[in-house]
Amino acid sequence: MADASKPDLSALSERLDEVEGYLHIEERRGEIADLEAQSAAPGFWDNAESARAVMERLASARDDVEGIARAREKLEDAAAALELGEEMGDEDLLAEAASLAASLEHDLSELELSSWFTDELDHGDAIVTVTPGQGGLEAQDWCEMLFRMYQRYCDRRGWKVTVNDAEPGEVIGLDRATFTVSGKNAYGMLRAEQGVHRLVRISPTDAKKRRQTTFAGVEVLPVLPDDIEVEIDPNDLRIDVYHASGHGGQGVNTTDSAVRITHLPTGTVVTCQNERSQLQNKAFAMSVLKSRLYEMELARRAEELDELRGPKHDIGFGNQIRSYVLYPYQLVKDLRTGVETGNVDSVLDDGDLDRFIVGYHRWAVGGEGPAS
Repeated sequence: MADASKPDLSALSERLDEVEGYLHIEERRGEIADLEAQSAAPGFWDNAESARAVMERLASARDDVEGIARAREKLEDAAAALELGEEMGDEDLLAEAASLAASLEHDLSELELSSWFTDELDHGDAIVTVTPGQGGLEAQDWCEMLFRMYQRYCDRRGWKVTVNDAEPGEVIGLDRATFTVSGKNAYGMLRAEQGVHRLVRISPTDAKKRRQTTFAGVEVLPVLPDDIEVEIDPNDLRIDVYHASGHGGQGVNTTDSAVRITHLPTGTVVTCQNERSQLQNKAFAMSVLKSRLYEMELARRAEELDELRGPKHDIGFGNQIRSYVLYPYQLVKDLRTGVETGNVDSVLDDGDLDRFIVGYHRWAVGGEGPAS
């Protein structure tokens, strides 16, 4: 916000009260005390997996409580700067109040996101796969553009990206890219990106410079924690090994280290070739397979519940979730939420996706309409 006013700060104060309620901060304080007591108990680290889970819950609870405390402090500072600035006619203080209010607005959006993520998997890591759709060579180029966009976005959020599989296209781009994203709320945030992404531009490979429409698909899966069991019969698997050809640099060895696993009952195929050994590639491919089968089972159960509930009345939308138009005008628009921007470069080159991802989650929980 360019300027801050008392009504602005009053609205932010009400919003902060709501977020504190969503996050159940008093309960979180009690949870912190309980988890700290557990972590201080003798033999706590005897079971390393259990101990890590407790420490992750403790870190998450602390983040929420400390985030609310910082927001309260920022609101008080903004109110003080605004009051003094108006009394003294000090433009610097008024500018500081506006800056603090804008920063608080961003912080509240982040805290709201945490309150919307109710599934434990939302707070964990994600496996993202980008594959070309209709459009031939153009689609492979679009696949690589999206891959780079997500890498930039993860950099902006401070998330770690591990490239697991990057299969080069026939001439340009990528035929597939799979990567793991590690960071707070990575899966919860990135599941907003699942679906078909549409690109409209002048084809760089067409000598006649005609406009081309291209599609790529994005799949987002949770990294399953160790306490979620997915039973897979080894007899249902076909495992093939082949020569790695991805963008692995010195880390990819020149033997048949790449692994392709096919789950025969479902026809699900997963690959990995960017790890250092066949064993590591196989381990990652199995983790992706488990995540996919887990998601398929959840979808099957949801369909059974839908049959019992009767037909859905939600307004549906088509396959494409977002359009990226580079010609004849420039616009990125999410077709579910209406969120849009004309600054295409900031999205594709700089990974400025928060407006779309936050907008999706606000829309999904029935909150406000399009955010600018």
